[in-house]
Amino acid sequence: MSEHILGVWDGHDSGAALVKGDTVLAAINEERLTRRKLEIKFPERSIQACLRMAGLAPADITTIAVSTADFAKTLARLVPSTKEEYYLIRRRKKAPGLLSTIKKRAKYRITEIGPSALTRALSMRCINAELARLGFSGHRMLLVDHHLCHAASAAYWSGFDPCLILTVDGIGDGLSGTVSRLENGRMIRLADISGRDSLGIFFEHVTNLMNMRELEDEGKVMAIANYAYPIPDAENPMLDLITIDGMQVRSRHATLRMYSELKKLLWKYPSEQFAYMAQRTLEVKVCELARNCLRQTGMRRLALAGGVFSNIKLNMQIRLLPEVEACCVFPHMGDGGLALGAAFQANNELNGVSSYNAPDVYWGPSYTDDEILDAIRQSGNSWSRHDDIAQTAASLIAEGNIVFWVQGGMEYGPRALGRRSILALPNSTRIKDLLNLRLKMRVWYQPFCPSMLVEEAAEVLENNDGLINRFMTMGYMVKQERRRDMEGVIGIDGSCRPQFVTDNEPLFRRLLQELKKLTGTGVVLNTSFNVHGDPLVCSPQDALGTLKKTGNDYLVMGNYLVKRV
Repeated sequence: MSEHILGVWDGHDSGAALVKGDTVLAAINEERLTRRKLEIKFPERSIQACLRMAGLAPADITTIAVSTADFAKTLARLVPSTKEEYYLIRRRKKAPGLLSTIKKRAKYRITEIGPSALTRALSMRCINAELARLGFSGHRMLLVDHHLCHAASAAYWSGFDPCLILTVDGIGDGLSGTVSRLENGRMIRLADISGRDSLGIFFEHVTNLMNMRELEDEGKVMAIANYAYPIPDAENPMLDLITIDGMQVRSRHATLRMYSELKKLLWKYPSEQFAYMAQRTLEVKVCELARNCLRQTGMRRLALAGGVFSNIKLNMQIRLLPEVEACCVFPHMGDGGLALGAAFQANNELNGVSSYNAPDVYWGPSYTDDEILDAIRQSGNSWSRHDDIAQTAASLIAEGNIVFWVQGGMEYGPRALGRRSILALPNSTRIKDLLNLRLKMRVWYQPFCPSMLVEEAAEVLENNDGLINRFMTMGYMVKQERRRDMEGVIGIDGSCRPQFVTDNEPLFRRLLQELKKLTGTGVVLNTSFNVHGDPLVCSPQDALGTLKKTGNDYLVMGNYLVKRV
C-alpha cells in the first residue's frame, strides 16, 4: 500500500507538499497563507493546509522529507532571528544598519560551507522540534540534498526517461548547480558545480547593484535588458568573468570579488546596458553548459530546475539549441519548489516512483460556492450568480474591462495560470498602463503575459516547435504581423511568456473560446492576481480585499460576479 510522504522546505519561499504513490495530493507555499511574499518562516500553515486538503492527520504521515542541511541553513534553524533580519533588509522592510556590509559579506562566505554530520544532526533536531509542536511523531525523516530536490522535481515531473537533468541556482548545500542523468527511474549525479562559481549569484549581484531586490527582482533585470543598445559579445566584459569547461562552470573571481568587479562595470555603463550584458552572459554560458552536457552524454531530452531557470528568455535559447529534442522546466523551478522535490526524491528512494500522474499544478486550496458566497455577502459588494460564468467574464473583457478571476484550486508556483488571475484584452497599451500604474503598481518596462488557446500558438508565435507550454516556463517571439494584436503582452523586442490553454483547464479554455467569438482572437492578458509586492491571492477574502484596495470594478469567483461598491 502506498504511503503518504510530506515534503517540507523552511527557507526562502518556504512551503510544504504531500504525495502518495504517483499522485501529488497538495502543495502550497507559506506566503499564500501568511500574506508575506516569499515567506521564510517554518511552513506550519502550509503543512496544516496540505493535511486538511488531503483529509489527513499528522499520525497518517509515515515519512517526512526536508531539503538542505548546509551550515547557513542550519544556523538559520538554530537562530531564526538571523534569517528574519535578512528577509526584512532584502525586501526593503528595514533599513540596513552599521554592520550590514559585514553581515552581507559573512552571508556569502558561510553559504559556501556545505553540510556535515553535525549540521545534519542539528537540522534534524530543529525540524523535529517544529514538527512535534504540530503533532507529528513516530515518522521517518529524510534530509535531501538541495540540488537533488531540484533535480528530482524536474526529472520526475518531466515524464522524460531517459533524460539529462540540469540544476542551476544561487547556492544550496554548498553547490550552485548539478548535472545528472535519469535512466530507468534512477538518477545518477554526473557533475557538481561549486557555490564559488555560481551563475545564480552572478545574476543576484547584478540585481542588487541595480538597486533591486535579489532573489525577487531578477525578472526586472531580464525585462529592462530589452531597452539597451545591444553590445557585441566581443565587447561584453562580463563574458570574460565566467568560463564553461565541459560540465563545469569556472568563475574568474570568488563571490565577493565578483560583486566588486561588477560594481566597477556598472560605473562605466548605463543601467540598461549593464542589464543587457548580464542577461546575455547568462544566456551564453548556460547554453554552452547545456550543449556540452548533452553532447557528452548523448542525451536529447533536458529537464531543468533551479531559480536561474525562471529566466524565460534563457529557457527559450536552451529550447532552440539544435542538440535539444525536448525540454521541460519544472513549473516551480526556484526554492519554493524544494518541498515537492524532497517528497519526490523520498518517494523514489523508498517506493521507486519516478513519474507522476500530474496533468496540472492546481494543488492549492479551493473553496466551495457557499464559502465564496458567505465572503461576498460579508464584503458588502453587489453580486449576481451566472450559469455560464466564462461567457459572462469574456463579455466583460471584450468590452475593455479588467476582470479579477478566482477559480478552483490555487496554482503551485510563481505563475498565474487561470486560477488566481487578472484578465484583460491583450492588444491595449491603455489597459497595460492602467494595470501597471493603478492596479499592479509595478515598473512600466516589465511586460504582462498572454494566455492563449493551444491551437492559436502556431498562428501567433515564431519557433513554435510543438512544445505545449502550459505553465509559462518558456519565452517565445511573437510573429511580426501579430504584434499589434498583442501590444499589451509583449516586450519591446516582441517576446512574450505565453500559457497554452488545453482541455486540461476546461473553464479557462471556455472563457478564451468565448472571447475569440467576440474579438476574433483566443488570447487574453493574464497576470497574477495580486498587488506588486504581495503574494498571489489565495482565499475569497484575499480576493475581495484586493478588489477594495485596487478599486477595480469586477471580480469573478466561482459562479459569482462581484461588482465593487
